[in-house]
Amino acid sequence: MTPKIVAVLLSLIPTLALANNFVIGQPLKPLSIADKGELLLSDDHISYRPWESQSLVGKVRIIQYIAGRSSAKKQNGDMIKAVKAANLPTADFQPVTIVNADDELFGTGLFVQGKIEKNQRKYPWAQFIIDNDGRGKALWQLPPATSTIIVTDEQGNVQWEKDGPMTDDQVNHVIQLLRELIAKAAHSRS
Repeated sequence: MTPKIVAVLLSLIPTLALANNFVIGQPLKPLSIADKGELLLSDDHISYRPWESQSLVGKVRIIQYIAGRSSAKKQNGDMIKAVKAANLPTADFQPVTIVNADDELFGTGLFVQGKIEKNQRKYPWAQFIIDNDGRGKALWQLPPATSTIIVTDEQGNVQWEKDGPMTDDQVNHVIQLLRELIAKAAHSRS
């Protein structure tokens, strides 16, 4: 190999190291979160239980794995607004937010937790998970201080994924994909 080709290949290593390991058409690598985990709302009281990614089967999902910092939240705010505006049927669809509490600014942990609990009360049909140890980031090889969007079908297989901010075209594509997957899921039930 020429020195120029070697230099190009070596320059790709940092990019490849930051790439997630999702495979379109395959399930997510199994993730278990025992420290905090899924928020449960009962009579306005929040409790927690362990959560596993295998529970994502049965509905179409849009999953946001997000660092516990406002800069990460802003990255895909337009995507979340579009999902809310789409008014997708909860019988076949559920948004899932997994917050990486291990990737938050020092001293903001209680604020982040309070915000997530407030969102669970405001959107009880959505699923919120706190990943205190950053297990998802490590297992799924996600970049730090960012937001990753994953779409899964009713079998739990990845249909689309993106690390970092999304363009308007990507947001529109994901909403259309969610509608198609939901229609397919509803049709398979009938």
